[in-house]
Amino acid sequence: MSILKKFVVCLFLISINAFAQKLLNPSFQIVPLGVKGGIDEKNLSAYLLAPSNTKDYICLDAGTINSGIEKAIENKVFKVSTSEVLRKYIKGYLISHAHLDHVSGLIINSPADSSKTVYATKRCMEMMENHYFNDQTWANFGDEGPGFHIKRYHFQTLNLGEETPITNTAMTVKSFLLSHVNPYESTAFLIKNNNNYVLYLGDTGSDAVEKSNNLKDLWAAIAPLIESKQLKGIFIEVSFPNEQPDQFLFGHLTPNYLMDELHALEKLSGKNSLNGFKIVVTHLKPPVKNIELIKEQLKNQNDLGLKFIYPEQGKRLEL
Repeated sequence: MSILKKFVVCLFLISINAFAQKLLNPSFQIVPLGVKGGIDEKNLSAYLLAPSNTKDYICLDAGTINSGIEKAIENKVFKVSTSEVLRKYIKGYLISHAHLDHVSGLIINSPADSSKTVYATKRCMEMMENHYFNDQTWANFGDEGPGFHIKRYHFQTLNLGEETPITNTAMTVKSFLLSHVNPYESTAFLIKNNNNYVLYLGDTGSDAVEKSNNLKDLWAAIAPLIESKQLKGIFIEVSFPNEQPDQFLFGHLTPNYLMDELHALEKLSGKNSLNGFKIVVTHLKPPVKNIELIKEQLKNQNDLGLKFIYPEQGKRLEL
């Protein structure tokens, strides 16, 4: 082989290796502060998300904050005080809906927090202002709503489908409507870092049960990102095992309904496009026997080659 050919082959191999490393290197780091859908108030839905190798976290929902940070410190994820993580590392909150298991940590910790932005859709923000930060149920730590405004938080309303910069981070967010016991709403957040994405869904029922097209529309929006390998993972809830009757799902998913929805997504993104794709399973509801049954059912029904991830409170993971 001539020197020129060797040089060309070498350049080719270097390019292939660089491309492979780009695919393998994580784009996001996640620290779960709370992972369950009840009943432990110390472990309710809240996930810190930041670009890799930064401390610029956004908090996806805020059911549990302080206890989750303490658990992360115990696990050596953070090497600073609980107060420093709360005040300096968390740059803001994305709230999917105003149920207490998704906002109680934000409310309770607000007196100790620093100035930052709370992001939510219009209906969710109105509920938080009218029912929680209303200067009666709780002091109004925001800059809108009833009563005296402490202005600790800037309340920023998200317009559906509009890309919005997340203050003090390099990330942006785009929100999508979900149905959580139709006509009540929840939100999905598509977070972008450079050209990579993560999708986080708040509580949601399936389109079939909710009689809506919200998940169908969401899948259509993200399918191109799966095809291009830009979407690094999806956070999505499974609250009950398959044995739960539809009338008692209360706007949540079972393994059956999750797999139905993911099959609908694969039809849009292409055959085998979800093979090895990461699904972070959230909002598992106790008792423990139900949680174990959900995991078993997902394993047995996984005909798409998905990689199911079950986050643990205070243990770091990457996407």
